[in-house]
Parts: sequence; C-alpha cells; structure tokens
Amino acid sequence: MVVINRIGDDFRNGWGFRWLTVGGLLAVTLLPPAFCGQQFTPRNTQAAGEAPLAPAEALKRLRVPPGFQITLAAAEPAVQQPIAIAFDDRGRLWVAESYSYDGSTFTDQRHDRILVFEDTTGDGALDQRHVFCDDLTHVTGLQIGFGGVWVTSPPHLLFIADRNRDDTPDGESVVHLDGWSLQAEHNSVNGLTWGPDGWLYGRHGIKRPSLVGRPGTPAEQRVLLSCAIWRYHPVRHVFELVADGTINPWGLDFDDHGQAFLTTNVVDHLWHLVPGAHYQRWQDRKVHPDPHVYETMSATSDHVHWATGLGGAGAHQRHGPQSFGGGHAHCDAMIYLGGHWPDEYHGSLFTSNIHGRRINRDRIVRGTGAYRGVHAADFLTADDPWFRAVSMEYGPDGDVYLTDWSDQGECHDRDGVHRTSGRIYKISWGAPRHVAVDLFNASTAELVKLQTHGNEWYVRHARRLLQERAAAGEDLSLAHAELRRMFQTTTEVVGKLRALWALDSSGGLDRRWLIQQAAHSNEHIRSWALRLLVDDGPPDAVTRNVLARLAGGEQSWLVQMTVASALRRVPPGNRWRIAVRLGEVIRGTPDANLERMLWYAIEPEVAADPERAMQAVTLQTPRIRNWVARRLTVESGTAAMPLVARLRAETDVGLLVDLLEGFNAGLPSVDVTGLPAETSQVLEPWLAHQESRVQVAAVKAVAAVGGDGSLQRIRALLLDAQVDIETRRAALEGLALRRPPTLSGDLQQLIQQETMIRPALRAGKVVADAGLVKLVLARYPVFTPQQRVAAVDLLISR
Repeated sequence: MVVINRIGDDFRNGWGFRWLTVGGLLAVTLLPPAFCGQQFTPRNTQAAGEAPLAPAEALKRLRVPPGFQITLAAAEPAVQQPIAIAFDDRGRLWVAESYSYDGSTFTDQRHDRILVFEDTTGDGALDQRHVFCDDLTHVTGLQIGFGGVWVTSPPHLLFIADRNRDDTPDGESVVHLDGWSLQAEHNSVNGLTWGPDGWLYGRHGIKRPSLVGRPGTPAEQRVLLSCAIWRYHPVRHVFELVADGTINPWGLDFDDHGQAFLTTNVVDHLWHLVPGAHYQRWQDRKVHPDPHVYETMSATSDHVHWATGLGGAGAHQRHGPQSFGGGHAHCDAMIYLGGHWPDEYHGSLFTSNIHGRRINRDRIVRGTGAYRGVHAADFLTADDPWFRAVSMEYGPDGDVYLTDWSDQGECHDRDGVHRTSGRIYKISWGAPRHVAVDLFNASTAELVKLQTHGNEWYVRHARRLLQERAAAGEDLSLAHAELRRMFQTTTEVVGKLRALWALDSSGGLDRRWLIQQAAHSNEHIRSWALRLLVDDGPPDAVTRNVLARLAGGEQSWLVQMTVASALRRVPPGNRWRIAVRLGEVIRGTPDANLERMLWYAIEPEVAADPERAMQAVTLQTPRIRNWVARRLTVESGTAAMPLVARLRAETDVGLLVDLLEGFNAGLPSVDVTGLPAETSQVLEPWLAHQESRVQVAAVKAVAAVGGDGSLQRIRALLLDAQVDIETRRAALEGLALRRPPTLSGDLQQLIQQETMIRPALRAGKVVADAGLVKLVLARYPVFTPQQRVAAVDLLISR
C-alpha cells in the first residue's frame, strides 16, 4: 500500500484526475496493481449432481412478448457469477464476476474478475471476450467513466485507470472511498450508475451500517449509512447520503425527466427518490436511527408482487401467484429509454423478480400529484428453476442485455454456490443489429448534438464525456453556447432538461441564468433549476429568496417537493420563512410524503427556536403541528414553555387537538418532572371541554403529568356513564399507567358495564388482585367471543 501526494493530470494521454486539494496536498490510498494473468479454477459448493439446465435449453424456457427475440449472448465458461454490467463508450459490455461471494457473505480470496465483451457481427452473441483484471475481491458493482472503471469492492470504492484504452489496468487501483462494512454480508454496498447531475450514484443494504469517507477521514467526519442511496462526485470528490430507508435497494435508474426510482425487496418494491428522504423500513427495523423522524415516507408502487394485502387498498390482488408478479425480492432497475422498443415500453421500469423467475414491469404515472408505480404485464418469464436475473442494461442499439446468475437459492443462498454457471441474454425487438460506435473519439460538437438523440444511451454517455473534457481543462465555450441555444429553441421539456444537465455537469451554467429558470413555465425545469441551485452548498440569500418565492406560490407537487428537499440545505436559522410559506400552501391539499419532507427540514429548527416554532404552527398542516408539539415536549425544560403557553390560550379546536396529541406522543420519551411546573394546571381546564377530541387528548395528557388531584378528576370522568365513551376509555388507559389504589375496585365495577368490559379487561393486566380474577372467571360464561379473548389475556398475564 502506497501513499502519494499528487497524481499527474495530462488528458492528452487519457484521463487524469484534477484533484481537489487541501493545503496543496491530497493523500490518496493506492492498492496493488490489478493485472490479469492469474490461474484460477472456481469451486462449486452446491451439492454434487445439482446443475443448471444447459444454456441452450435454458434459452428455450424464456418467454417474452410477441415481436421480441432472445439470443444467448454468452454462457459458462465464458462468463460465470455475473454480478454487474456496464457499457463503455464503444458499446462494449463490461461484466463483473463475483467468485468471492460465498452464499451469504464474502471470502477474502482475490479472484473476482472484470471482463470485456463485444458483439462484432451484430447477431447478438458476444463473440469477443477479454479479461480486464482478475485479482479483485468483494466486487458488487462497476461503472465506466473518466478513463477507467469504478468498482464497489468493500471496504473500498475503487477506480482502476485505463487511460490508453488498451483494456489493461494502467497500474494501482485508487481508493476513492473507504469504510464500507465487511459485515454486511449480501446486503453490502452495490450498484453504480451515473446521474444526470454528473454524480456517481450507489446503493447500500440494511444488514450492517457503514462509516464512509475519503481515505484518512476521521470517524467523526464520516457518513454513517445503511439501507440507503448515496452519491459521489468524480471531480470534486464529495460524498453524501442522498436518502435512506426501505431495506436492500438493489436497483436505481432515472426517467427522462431526471427523476430517480429505486427498487428493493421485502417491503414495497418501488420508490421515488427524493434527496433527503427517509423511507419506510423493514418491519423488524422500522424505527429510524434519528428519534425525531416521526414518520417515514411511503412507497411509489400501488401494488405488491406477492399474495398479501400489505400493499393496502390499491394492492394488486388477483387470483393465483402468477398474476401477483412472483415474490418480494427485486434486483436492478431499468427505465427503458432506448428508443427502439415499441412505444408502450418507453418509460416503463423493469426489475428482476428473483423468486418469481421473471422480469416485472411497472408503468410510472403521475397526474398533478405524486408519482405512482402501476402494475403492467410481466415482460419475461422463465421456466428455469435456476434463473436468477441480476442486471439489465439497454445499449447503443436500443436493445437490452440481461444477466442470469444461474444458481439455486434466492436472497439467502444457504445450499452452496454454483460458481461455474452464468448466462447473458440479449433481448431485441426483432432481429439483433450491429451498431458501431466510439463516442470517446467523437468531437465535442458531436457530443453536444447527441443530447437530442432518441436513445438515452447516447445522451448519457455524451454528457459524461463532456463532463470529463471540462474537468480536463478543455475550452467548452462553443459547446456551452450551443447547449444554451438548444435549451432556448427546443420545445420539448426533455430536450431542455438534457441541455440543462449537460451545461451543469460540464461547468457551463451561469447562476443568474439558473435563477431565471426557477421561474420557468414548466414544472420540471423549475424543479431542476432549484435542485442545481442548492447542489453545491448552502444556498445564499438570493437563492433563499427564490426558495421563499416558490414556497409561497407554487402549485406543482413536484416543485413543492423540491422546495422541501432543498430546504434541508438552507443554513440553520433561515428556514422558517420558507417553511411557513410552503406549509400554508400545502395545508389545503396535504400530501403525507410532502409533509414528511418538510418536517425533516424544519425539525432541527424547532428545538433551536421554540418561540418561532409555535408562531409558525398556525399555518402548518395537522401532521406538522403535531410533530412540532411532540418535538418540544421531548426537548422539555424551557423549550416546552412556548408550547405550554400556547396550550393555555388556544381557542382553535383543531389546532388545540393537534398540539395536545403531539404533546401526548412525546411524553413516553420524556421525564415529566422536567416539564414546566405549570403544565398540569394549564391542561386540566380542557378536561371539561365540550369537544370530545379535546377532552380525550386532555385526559391522556393530564393522566401522564397530573398529581393525585388530577387523577381524581380523571377517575370521575371514567365512572360517569354519561361521559363520551372515548373519553372514558382514554381515562382508563391513563389511570392504568399510573395505577392509583382505587383502580382495582373501579375495574371490578367496569367489567360489569357492557361498553367498558374489553377496555377494563385489558387494563386489568396491570393489577394484582385476586378479587378481580375471581370476578372475571365468574362472568366468563356471559362474555362475547372478543371479550373472552381479552379475559384469557388477562388471566395468563398473572
């Protein structure tokens, strides 16, 4: 292992990094050279006699819609254990092989390989093959760009340079990031893809968190993440968490408006990626590490791919397992924008359903509100028990390569690993075609023109090459002028966005011009202008004014969500003006995910300035009102004083209920003795309120914080048969928590009142009283079935 201070930067000989330096120096960790030539024979640990179908037979078992053709592009022994693929600028397919995967975790043996395949005849078969390197380990993803190969190889994100493009590593592998967990097993960092913003995006599973940073970064400056989407800038060398949640995100792609969607498993399978979001997590680990993330964001898919009602009222609930889509595990995501397949597939998201041995397809739709993933007919099915599709990409011909891991087992391969199998299929509309391409040698003007191409493959590769040339110091002034002209003259929003992204990633944006686009008539332009304005650091005063203007008058859900997302980048102390305006606008048509995003941005401000927080709640949605009160309750002490003062004087019933319920939600996390001394006195008058919602919330609050006198007043409500039943039940729950001496006798009385039997039986579990047990046994014969269940629960709790 070697440490150096600087790497040369001579683009004439291929790509060199223009390093971001601190104090004139940059320490870069280099690993030993990644060269090929080692002799290695993979060893199967699958039971003897268990083997996949022959490749030709497996091909016959695949089914796709009429008009499509599947070709066996490559198979063992030419390719084995294909875990990731990526196209280079010549349209060749790079394949990562993972021999170190051991069924659940990884070994430290360094035999993982990167191969380069090419179809030179256009018949769909990958007839040329080259081993780029074969001494890697823990490989889980790769991507091509900036003169080499980016590889996720825990604990590292590596860059293997090939500046002269001879398909041989130039030397040492550069470690750009380290700290990826080695204990995450099969839930590790994985997958790499370039975003329209010029950042390299990746994924991470839930098994174990990672503590990530540049080599040499102190622990306190690193980023802690799990079950997350992250990104890394290849020129500025900035790493950041984009969003967290779900469980194991194994797929990510961008639509033609630059909106990202990720796929995952166990939980709902499709999610719209919003920077700064916290998504719902796996049920067993659903509590977010940040205790003040009171609600996590829900999924985009309106259905599930397995036979359960977990998808809610809109779940895809047909009869028979085939119609559901196969199962809960999904791998990779491809939004088809290749321009060659029939129009019905344009913009569809394709993902591999591991258990179902098929390729699911979702249509991503949106009206005036949020995106929604709608179930479409499965695109491919495989009558092959070993079929395990892992990766898919469309190429310069608009057709798709699909890899098949070809093994038994699904998410947890406990029966051994069959390392000597693997297939690559080509799925083409009609017959396969040969498309000769080498964008690396295209002129800058040609790369600009490719931003109008009908196949997004060309658009993305050309945009990245423009970014590379700008970073290498090439004068792109003419290219930038043409991109600005393209933005102004094209009438299609997708064309404008492509020009905008190319300008941004290649350093051609003028900030004043970008601010003007934040007022554009199209919501996608406004949204992206705002994203780019806050992308490189905390917004200045001018940008904050733009945010405030959009927050106060914007009717587009997409732009509102972008404002909420951008708000988290605004320096502390400057967020309330924007948040209040946005809260007032969305209050009439609340969207739960939008409210959650707004909360994530303002939560730090609530505890920092409680007075301002309480001033702002009037114009916020009920959810946010509740969370503000909850946050101040948890903070306790002087921070809770503005809340208590507001509870004393509030006359708006809806707002009062929201604040009381938020107060109650915060109580389990706080020592009530730390609340302001007058809290109980302030709350008690609301016990007599005529509105039952206020009375119920007040009963719960007073029961938690009140003294003996307060408990007597609550007991009176409990025993008064004329009081609203919900208030009485709330009183019983509160008294059960406090366990006053009178509770046992009261329960014996309530067990004989029909409307209070079940609540009393549930509360009775906290009372050790033989008389209560005797009464329950005596009345058991007259209990209803539901009441008997509660009675049994009480009796077995003794």
